[in-house]
Amino acid sequence: MSSTRSLMLAVVKMILWVALLMSQCCLGLIGVAAGSTGLERIEKCATRCSQGLHCKTKPGYLFPPPCQNPAEGLNTSSVFHNISLSTVMRCEGRQKCSLHLRIKTKLQLTESIHGVSICTATAGMMANCRVFSFTRTSRERMSGLQVEVENDCTDISPSQQVKVTVKTLPSYCGITWTGTYEAPECISEDLQRHVPQCITGRLSYDVNPQRKELIVSVSDMLEDHNYHIRLCHKNFICVGTGANTLIKKEEPVKSATLSYSRPLPCLCIEGWSAVMDAPRVQVCPFKDRLEELWFGITFDPLEEMLSWEPACPVTVVVALCDKREDGVCVDLTHTSQNVSREKITFTKVDPHPQLCMKFTTGSQNWIRCPFADARFQAWQVVVTEKQGHEDVKMLSQIPATFSMGLCVRSEGSCQITETHTMHVEKHETVGLNLAEELCDSCLQVKRLDVKFAATVIHCFQQCNPSLHSSRAPWDLTWVIVPAGVCLSGIIIVTLVLHVLLTVYQRRKQKRNGGCIFEKQTDPACECERPAFQTQPVLHRGVLIPDSPQCWNTERANLISD
Repeated sequence: MSSTRSLMLAVVKMILWVALLMSQCCLGLIGVAAGSTGLERIEKCATRCSQGLHCKTKPGYLFPPPCQNPAEGLNTSSVFHNISLSTVMRCEGRQKCSLHLRIKTKLQLTESIHGVSICTATAGMMANCRVFSFTRTSRERMSGLQVEVENDCTDISPSQQVKVTVKTLPSYCGITWTGTYEAPECISEDLQRHVPQCITGRLSYDVNPQRKELIVSVSDMLEDHNYHIRLCHKNFICVGTGANTLIKKEEPVKSATLSYSRPLPCLCIEGWSAVMDAPRVQVCPFKDRLEELWFGITFDPLEEMLSWEPACPVTVVVALCDKREDGVCVDLTHTSQNVSREKITFTKVDPHPQLCMKFTTGSQNWIRCPFADARFQAWQVVVTEKQGHEDVKMLSQIPATFSMGLCVRSEGSCQITETHTMHVEKHETVGLNLAEELCDSCLQVKRLDVKFAATVIHCFQQCNPSLHSSRAPWDLTWVIVPAGVCLSGIIIVTLVLHVLLTVYQRRKQKRNGGCIFEKQTDPACECERPAFQTQPVLHRGVLIPDSPQCWNTERANLISD
């Protein structure tokens, strides 16, 4: 029984030891994780020396004494072994933290070294020096040993560059260590949350494209201070597009509505605390909307100048191209220009609907055709159907010179066979007088009196004989069908007239005393046929045969009813 109890106690102790080790391990991992995500915190700044070495801190000399010649064997590498610089944070509240420069100096202590002098200097500021002297008793006791001096009482600002100089005390000529240190930037989340110089607030937004509005919300703003937001165009600086909107610290809901005109990629929301030299934060809701940049193309018809200026800084290649019927826009030679911010122009441009501007950035390209609406079109090829073939004319609103080329299409290209140059005056229409046998060819027209022009190709109707033979039955049908309809109409009218005339003759004979056809039961009344057949008579130009005196009674009733 006692052995069982002892075994159980041993198992419990083992479990407790394992749990303790695991907790220590977890706490260590948590501490490493916490240290990796933020700066080390200190409660107050201080100076610390190696154990057994007593230090006294005092301000540096306003006018330091001249350096002394060092003892034999003393130099910088033999005295200073390792000097490290780092940043620590001291906090008095959640958003009231300051940065301090920690300087660790390791040196080889000798009887001739009584202490160290550490000076820090920043741009535009005087050097700040501190002297750390060692007591005689402690330095005699630790002479020949490597000692450490640490101080973290130098205030620094985010992103500030500090020059650090370490010398011996007394100052020996040539024994000096110098280094430069740059403080962490405000991009660190730890600084953005706790250091006032880095607290910008956090911006979130919702877009209402129908009303062109941005609903902006602010969080984590600097406590006890108002907040500014605005819309701006981001370039070297963010240039405002209107008045600032003030969000007051007393308002429970920190939000505002901003109106915009175009969703440009450089249109950003900028926010900052209402304090002097406050850092600013920007978010750009439309940063991926590059297609919005390819507007704003202008054309001067008098100067024949096409221009475009980017509304936002962008790296893009701009070229002119000729848009063909298949939708492919072929680049014109010597038109590519690299653009970032400046305005670009193309002079002596023919404003034809086929002439377009191509924008290329990275692997993407966009085509914009500023003359597609034909508002500035100066000339055109007019094609009309005349006597079975196409009649082609040139119509120009301005005096211009054109290249007229006859070509034959072959595998997607047009091989020029004949070229002519033609000048057309203002508001003039010129017929090209092309022969009908050229209908299997194409006409290629290009304006010559400008620097950049589109090439217009018009292909005539094909003249393949097989196509004409296949169209012959269709043309003959248009003749036969109307003729058949007219002939059928004539026949029907003739038959109707014949029936009406026959009825009319029978009723006339009846009135003139002919044999009255009645239903008789007496055989005494019989129909008699004349001995001689009378000859047919001509009645009003119509040949009418002599009718019999008596018809079948049933048939007579049907006609007379």
